[in-house]
Amino acid sequence: MHAMNYRITLPADYDMGIVHRRVAAKGHLLDGFPGLGLKAYLVRERGTDGSPVNEYAPFYLWNTPEGMNSFLWGPGFQGLVADFGRPTVEHWAGLAFERGAAVGAVPLSASRRVHRLDPAADPAPVLADEVRALAEQAAAPGVHSAALAVDPRHWEVVRFTLWQDTAPPEPGTDRYRVLHLSRPGLDALPAGRQW
Repeated sequence: MHAMNYRITLPADYDMGIVHRRVAAKGHLLDGFPGLGLKAYLVRERGTDGSPVNEYAPFYLWNTPEGMNSFLWGPGFQGLVADFGRPTVEHWAGLAFERGAAVGAVPLSASRRVHRLDPAADPAPVLADEVRALAEQAAAPGVHSAALAVDPRHWEVVRFTLWQDTAPPEPGTDRYRVLHLSRPGLDALPAGRQW
């Protein structure tokens, strides 16, 4: 599993209806994309749920690197680049994935928490603890699914969770609304620890 995210921060007075209409018109195009586990079309809107910014921030879980590469070098991503400019694409190696009790529901929100590992700490036991914490979170009511991934270049960990309803506030965590969920390979995403 590979996790990928790009975040496009938009002006404070930007008409977020443009993003809503874009997703309504084009979101379904990835509903059958080869190699894609899931894509959550995410937005934050300034002043809503404590967000200080307007942001369009799709988050992906890929089953294959070929699928990820096909998307990045294909017409879908190039269309986004034409409309918004080329964003920085963050990506992480998968550590764990869990399905929650609400995996059959349509998620309405998501949470994303990113933090760096302590440079003095041995990463193996720290990441094992993170995997255990992910499994505990996935067992909470209302969780659709949750993923944990790491960028070993920066030793940065991302925990991404889809929620059936509103994501609970948590310090250091960004909350998003889900406008659409493409999930062609959700059932193929391997559950549990991935090493």
